[in-house]
Amino acid sequence: MKTVCVVTGARSEYGLIRLLLKEISSSKKINLQLIVTGSHLSQKYGFTYKEIEADSFQIDWKVHFLDGENDPISLTKAMGKALAGFADAYAALKPDIVILVGDRYEILMAAIAAMMASIPIAHIHGGETTEGAIDEAIRHFITKMAHLHFVATEEYKKRVVQLGEDIGRIYLVGGLGVDSIKKIKLIAKDELEKKIDFKFGWRNLLVTFHPVTLQSESIEYQIDELLGALATLNETRIIFTMPNADSQSDFIRNRLDEFASTRANVKIYESLGQLKYLSIIPFVDAVIGNSSSGLLEVPSFKKPTINIGSRQNGRLKASSVIDCSAERRSILKAIQFVYSSQFQDTLKSTINPYGNGGASKLIKEILENINFDSLLIKRFNDISFEYIGAN
Repeated sequence: MKTVCVVTGARSEYGLIRLLLKEISSSKKINLQLIVTGSHLSQKYGFTYKEIEADSFQIDWKVHFLDGENDPISLTKAMGKALAGFADAYAALKPDIVILVGDRYEILMAAIAAMMASIPIAHIHGGETTEGAIDEAIRHFITKMAHLHFVATEEYKKRVVQLGEDIGRIYLVGGLGVDSIKKIKLIAKDELEKKIDFKFGWRNLLVTFHPVTLQSESIEYQIDELLGALATLNETRIIFTMPNADSQSDFIRNRLDEFASTRANVKIYESLGQLKYLSIIPFVDAVIGNSSSGLLEVPSFKKPTINIGSRQNGRLKASSVIDCSAERRSILKAIQFVYSSQFQDTLKSTINPYGNGGASKLIKEILENINFDSLLIKRFNDISFEYIGAN
C-alpha cells in the first residue's frame, strides 16, 4: 500500500484539504499520514490542531517552530527550526510521497526537507500568482521542487508548463475550496447565531485582512484606511477573522482589538473553522479584505467580494469580485457599489473560475493509479519562444 503524507500548517489551507484527507483516508490503496505544524500548534492562533482531531484525523507528527514573534528576523530563524523538524518527521514516517498545498513559508520548509530526503512532492494550487505577497515566490519555488502538480485552472496549468515542468505530470483538477462548498452541510441561521454568539443585522460584512508583504504602503496605513472606512458603517454588523501568522500580522491583530473594543457592531474571531466560516457567507452582504478565500470560494455563493490592494493581484477573479485600493474612499465606494441594483443584478450569473468541485476525489484517484517510483527524476521542459527585437 502506498503511503501518502499530507502537511498542514494553517487553518486556511486545512479548510482546503479537509475533504481531500477524507478521500485519501477512505482509499483501500493509500495509507494516509498527517503532519501538523505552524499556527495550528500555537495557542496564540487558537490551537487549531484541535479542529483536525475533532474531524477524527490521526496526527502522525507535530512540527513545532513558532516562538511567538512574527517579525521577519524571528520568522526566518523559526523557518530553520521548521526545516530540522520536517527532517526528523520524514526520517521517522518514511512516506512514499508528500502532498503540499499552496505557498506558505512552513510549506516551503516541508518541501526543502522532502527534496533533501529524496521524497517525491505533489504540489496543489501551483501556477497561481499573488503579486503583492512573498507567497508568490514561495509558490513557484515549491513548483520547481515538486514532481506532480494539481492545478486549479487551465491558465495556471500553462504557467506551470512555463516554469519548465513536464506537462504529463500536471493535472487540471479545479480548486479544492469549491469541493467544500458543494459537499458540506452549512449551519442554519438560527443555530449559527448561537454557535458564534452573533446576531445578524440589516446589513452584515465579513472581513479578513492579511499583511501585504511586498506593497510599498505600510501595513499601518492600510489597516487604518480599512478601519477608517468601516468606522462609518454604524448600522452594519461586522465580523472580523484574525490574520494568519505572517510577518507584521501582530500589528493588524492589535488594531482590530482596539477597533472592536469600542464598537458594539463589531465582533472578532480568532478562528471560526471551515464550517462556521462558510456558513456565515450566505448571511453577509459581502466579504471584504485580501484573503484568497474571497476569490477561490466566495464566488460559488454568488456573493460579492471586495478585494483590497495588491495581495491577490494576478489571480483569476469572478465577476462578483470588486477590486479597490487600500484607501478608505476607494473601500467605501466599493461597499456602496455592492448595494447598487446595477451590481446586485449581475450576481446571479456569477461563475467561479475555479470550477464546480470534484478536485479531492480526482486527486485521490490519480494518486492511487500513479507509480511513485519513477517520479524523482525530472526533465526540464523547454518551450519555444520567439524573441521579438532580439539582437
